[in-house]
Amino acid sequence: MTKRRIAVIPGDGIGPEVVEAAARVIDRAAADLEIEWVRFPWGSDHYQRTGQMMPADGIEQLRAFDSILLGAVGDPGVADHVTLQGLLLPIRRRFDQFLCLRPARWYRGVAAPLREMPAGGIDLLIVRENTEGEYADVGARLDRGTEDEVALQTNVFTRRGCRRIIAAAFGAARDRRRHVTSVTKSNAQAFGMVLWDEIFREVALDYPDVTTRSILVDAAAMDLVRRPGAFDVIVASNLFGDILSDLAAAVVGGIGLAPSANIDPTRRHPSMFEPVHGSAPDIAGRGIANPIGAVLAGAMMLDHLGERRAAARIERAVERVLEAETVRTPDLGGDATTGAMTDALIGALAT
Repeated sequence: MTKRRIAVIPGDGIGPEVVEAAARVIDRAAADLEIEWVRFPWGSDHYQRTGQMMPADGIEQLRAFDSILLGAVGDPGVADHVTLQGLLLPIRRRFDQFLCLRPARWYRGVAAPLREMPAGGIDLLIVRENTEGEYADVGARLDRGTEDEVALQTNVFTRRGCRRIIAAAFGAARDRRRHVTSVTKSNAQAFGMVLWDEIFREVALDYPDVTTRSILVDAAAMDLVRRPGAFDVIVASNLFGDILSDLAAAVVGGIGLAPSANIDPTRRHPSMFEPVHGSAPDIAGRGIANPIGAVLAGAMMLDHLGERRAAARIERAVERVLEAETVRTPDLGGDATTGAMTDALIGALAT
């Protein structure tokens, strides 16, 4: 029996609730896989006790694991830049998880806010650059607290970083409908985004079987609402991919359904999997969070680990439960608990 060691960081808010649900479903779907779940109590509570989101050697502790499952990061009592820069972003950078995959699919049985769009008519993948761009930790604040205060936030776009994420998007498109849309803003950002555009055109020459389109981020946001079915693979910078993936999730029925993968394709380091949604402190502890985003993130983790049959079983279980329209958490218009949805998913694995 294959054994895997998975680091679990439940994190903040609803994070502990949804990762425990995901672990239950994964254990049942991958019954022939021995999984050792090792939980790390890091996050905002840890910060309030110690002044750190994770220990100084946290990265080294995680390095030995096959993968990382993250619940959520964020708490009203801790500034957002502290929570992200103290836990999530360092893991992505130090483990070179430059490839962020965020699928958005409209499942049958899910009510979505768009009209005149058949259920199942939206199935897209956002490929987001995950380690540089607008989220590079480069900048400064000068003369703090004075009328002359200046804040500098520097975007970092490297040829290597742009090329590898764009090439990954083209590779993903070959396994889908063979179309890539590049999202840019080169009309206003004449350095980093112009470099991005140039590299997109260069990489496209290596994939003559894949059709392409390059559009500005504002037009992309409009088209995600206006005609989302036209997208196949979207490749975007760190900031644009972050924003557009939340919009895409809302378009297909809710952010509670959205998974995310932070991948180091070289496999030198563990990759990390998480739901797209945040910590949702307004519903934390009430047992009503939708676990599907975390469960689907778990399926992405299993697929990355080579456990494709188990991953496919989870995906089919999600399809069956949503299409049946009998179990719905409040975000989907029902009154089911997190536990009830998890039980339904486990039950669907047997069918």
